[in-house]
Amino acid sequence: MSIDAEISRLLDIMPASGRMLTKIVSKPQQSKVIDAPFAPPWNRESRPIYINFDLWRRLPRGQRDLLILRATNHLISIRWFKPDVNQLIVLAGIIGFVVETGQGDAMGMLIAAGLTAISARQIWRDNKSVQRELDTDEAALKVALRRGYTEVEAAKYLLEGIENAAKLEGRSILNFTELIRTQHLKSLANLSTVDVPEHINQ
Repeated sequence: MSIDAEISRLLDIMPASGRMLTKIVSKPQQSKVIDAPFAPPWNRESRPIYINFDLWRRLPRGQRDLLILRATNHLISIRWFKPDVNQLIVLAGIIGFVVETGQGDAMGMLIAAGLTAISARQIWRDNKSVQRELDTDEAALKVALRRGYTEVEAAKYLLEGIENAAKLEGRSILNFTELIRTQHLKSLANLSTVDVPEHINQ
């Protein structure tokens, strides 16, 4: 497998927003097959997707396609600036901190900074939640439909990709979030009648 040719092929199957906002980087020294680190809001550069191509080439094409679509959707769907209560509190906290700093009010600065930190932490947690992981998987499946896969095929390839990537990384068991994701994908791939419990989806 030529790395340049594979990167070009992967870029072709990405959604247009993925090509604009992300960058595929070869990283042979990493233990993960593919890694799309969580991007902080101040990162204005293309969000990197790191791939260990020595491991990557050992996955079938369908699994590679779904893993790259999943990684791309993971990065482009990070919602730092979705208008909601937490974003408004962060904005108000930042403005309050600036105003109180100008006035030299230490207590006001402390309260404003505290509000900002608490709300920013909640936004971070929302972006790392199990529900968001499931939503990202489903978003990848929708893109796969536009690339010629059926929903059942796409769910099966993503499921197998998660499991096989773990084996290539030397992991004998999946972590909790991966177990939830694979159970949901089994349901979508018609491999199981048991889906994720409703309380985990919330």
